[in-house]
Amino acid sequence: MTGLAYGAAILVPTACMALLDARFHLVLWRDPRRSLAVLGVGILLFLAWDVVAISQGFYHRGASEAMTGLLLAPELPVEELLFITFLCYVTLVLHGLVAMASGLGPASETSDRPRRPGRELQAGREREGAR
Repeated sequence: MTGLAYGAAILVPTACMALLDARFHLVLWRDPRRSLAVLGVGILLFLAWDVVAISQGFYHRGASEAMTGLLLAPELPVEELLFITFLCYVTLVLHGLVAMASGLGPASETSDRPRRPGRELQAGREREGAR
């Protein structure tokens, strides 16, 4: 059971990011094809980086009871892929959140939801107060 702890510690926050993404249509729920392409490129870049670091002797797999022991390649544990996926996804979700909060960018333009919750209500109150 402890062999799955590290993977679960990565998957749970990833699932939380997916819930946030789904709620506000930030990344995958806004444009799945483009989002998956960007996510895939990021994952491949980081995996290539890891492979180069492993081949140069800069990176070695640590021994831990919290890891599954499954390897994608020599010295490249499956948990590294989970972490890289989380890292890329959280970056995309944060980008979407910043774009939505600032009222700039595609996240606010393509959503059928208001840019900022309550913004229309506040604008209406300000118009009424000006009369």
